[in-house]
Amino acid sequence: MVDSSRAHSSRDTAEGAGWGPEEPGAYRELMPRQVEKLSWLDPRTLWPARNGVLASWFGDPTGRTRSRWSEQRTAAGAPADKVVRRTDADRFSFLVIGDTGEGDAPQYAVVPGLLKVGHDTAFTVVASDVIYPVGATDDYGTKFFRPYQDYPAPIYAIPGNHDWYEDLNGFMRVFCDAPPLPADPPPRPLTRAWLRSLLWHRPSAVDEQRLTQTGKLRSAPAQQAVQPGPYWAIDAGPVRVIGIDTGLLGTLDAEQGRWLDQVSAGPVPKILITGSPLYVDGEHHPCPIEGGGTVDDLVRDPERNFVAAIGGDIHNYQRYPVGVNGRTVQYVVSGGGGAFTHATHTIKRVSVADVTEDDFRCYPLRGDSLAFYSRVYGSRLHLRRFFTLSEAEAAAVTAERLGIRPTRAPGEPVRLTRRIRLVAGLLGTARRPDRARRLRLPVRKAYTQLFSPGSATYTPPFFKSFLRLDVSPESVRLRCFSATGNLRQELDPPVEDEVVIPLIRPAGTIGEA
Repeated sequence: MVDSSRAHSSRDTAEGAGWGPEEPGAYRELMPRQVEKLSWLDPRTLWPARNGVLASWFGDPTGRTRSRWSEQRTAAGAPADKVVRRTDADRFSFLVIGDTGEGDAPQYAVVPGLLKVGHDTAFTVVASDVIYPVGATDDYGTKFFRPYQDYPAPIYAIPGNHDWYEDLNGFMRVFCDAPPLPADPPPRPLTRAWLRSLLWHRPSAVDEQRLTQTGKLRSAPAQQAVQPGPYWAIDAGPVRVIGIDTGLLGTLDAEQGRWLDQVSAGPVPKILITGSPLYVDGEHHPCPIEGGGTVDDLVRDPERNFVAAIGGDIHNYQRYPVGVNGRTVQYVVSGGGGAFTHATHTIKRVSVADVTEDDFRCYPLRGDSLAFYSRVYGSRLHLRRFFTLSEAEAAAVTAERLGIRPTRAPGEPVRLTRRIRLVAGLLGTARRPDRARRLRLPVRKAYTQLFSPGSATYTPPFFKSFLRLDVSPESVRLRCFSATGNLRQELDPPVEDEVVIPLIRPAGTIGEA
């Protein structure tokens, strides 16, 4: 039974998901007249973003660079423990939005709903990849300052791998008010570092006048927040929010690992924000720390009292309620803030850490994801009649392949034809593990990394999302709101998922700060 007192979500109706005839939202009025159409199939986009590949081949230099940034900020007066101490009340709210900065329609489509839902929030955190494709300083005008100019509170951020493609220069300039680092001495010839330096993409020149002008869009005193570095902790009300920087390769250097160990000690309830999700696409990625151990070892330690771990990088929403030592930690993916949509229909039937399909939540729903991708490739390959699946067809074939119940109440029965099943297979729709083994058909997800929708997704529905967390001394209420680009969802953003997280404190620590 659909609750008529709230906006219909994709879990309720197809219209709530954004399908069908809709009035376009007003987000286009916020956009610049000319928008850069970023395509991840274009070599001109891929070549400047080469540093991640080079780091995996010749060694990752981000640990040393991060340490130099940290030393610079501490010398300039930033707190040595990297803790931002706010004066929020015991009851306050904040937003989390990830993977934002493509500067195109999907990013701007999130803004009206974010402003409506977040008008009374204390701050926002951007979780990974603030600016695409390489974190250039000159891109902050249309991809950060302009879209969020009307958000009235501070915005903190952690960098994603794309922000590191120019050695974090733009990120540190905007969020930490940091000047560029002095140049490193050249490496010794014929070493791995020397080979890496020959091909390394270096920071581009900055248009200072342009940066000054666009920076005025978020210049009100209430909007200001200078954070102590690319990783930090925020003490706010009854919780500590910890943001970690996983760099180019999704790992932590030893120095940051030691800091995380120290800052996560004690009984205060904690929420982790990370660029690399710890549970994603039905798999566990604990995030190794240089020198030994993992980030998830710390999150799972009951003495540290983490209640949630929220990661960006993957451009959709997922939630895994994982039982840990008699309590539940909510592991969340929140990367739907503006970049192209990563598929959910490629996620296998969930069975990880005792989390089953009945416990798992995602947005877009798998059927909507498949219908969305079928539209994209039908258009791209000029084979609309063959590739395009209706939302009902996509939902039915996804349920059949995974052996799950459709999330939305089905309408008229759908006859699954050979074409529908073939399209689902071509677009990588997951299968039940038993069927995949018997037929020797591996679950195909890699195609989404090679053939992402990119700039092809310029018409709604966009399937974007953001989080609102309402904090009290007793609990955190986490809600995922959707943004489709359609006016109906813009005026009343639907709640796609909601969970109340108890703020559990070990016995004898009630009232400690």
